[in-house]
Amino acid sequence: MNRSMITATNTMTQLQKQLDNISHNISNVNTTGFKKRETNFQELLFQQFNNQPIAANEVGRLTPNGIRMGTGAKVSHTSLQLAQGNIVTTERALDLALLKENQFFEVEVDGEVRYTRDGSFSLSVLENGETQLVTSDGHPVLSENGPIIFGEGHTGFAVSNTGELNVSYQDGTTETYDLAITQIQRPQLLQSAGNNILGLPNLDNLGILEVDVFAAIGRNDISVQQGALEQSNVELQKEMTEMINTQRSYQFNARSISIADQMMGLVNGIR
Repeated sequence: MNRSMITATNTMTQLQKQLDNISHNISNVNTTGFKKRETNFQELLFQQFNNQPIAANEVGRLTPNGIRMGTGAKVSHTSLQLAQGNIVTTERALDLALLKENQFFEVEVDGEVRYTRDGSFSLSVLENGETQLVTSDGHPVLSENGPIIFGEGHTGFAVSNTGELNVSYQDGTTETYDLAITQIQRPQLLQSAGNNILGLPNLDNLGILEVDVFAAIGRNDISVQQGALEQSNVELQKEMTEMINTQRSYQFNARSISIADQMMGLVNGIR
């Protein structure tokens, strides 16, 4: 097969992955606390043609001798961008926004601890009449001592700037829960677990210690705003521009395959 066709085909499949990632970002432009991902490429193997004699080195040449012919590019990884999204005031007591990057609410999904920036919490009534604090998808929100479950008769909620949840009751008493908020210093390890939830891979298999992933933070290092939500950090104009550029690159590679096919047809006709 023509080398240009191989190179173009390899690149087109990777450009399709970039389009998929851009589409995912655009579809979550209005998702609370969503963090976009950027696609990063790297060059595939290339072939070195040493077509110059050793004695023919040019004086002042800044590039190596010979010709390097590549075979296309591939998506090396997608990087999670944790830039702060816009904070929108809602005045709803159970809407919480984290004001520092790399900090996440801890939630429980299928018995495992997961992480999210989506602070649009709500209440779920349990079978025994108690009430549990959950995410918008029904996953339990965790405190430092486990799931947050209230007794009957609660009348209001107040959350301090350091993430302390105070629950008021009809008899005038209050209960305090310290929201479990973690700071991850290696956020690129985070993987999407669906529904705006992030998780970590098995660190033991990667040979990574938890102390290298989680930063030690005190309660005063946490910054939470009650009655507000963090919006997605996706910039629609930028994503649309990236999508147009990617589509044009895809069309260019598709056109190169078509031209190579025409050239091969001409050669066959001459023969």
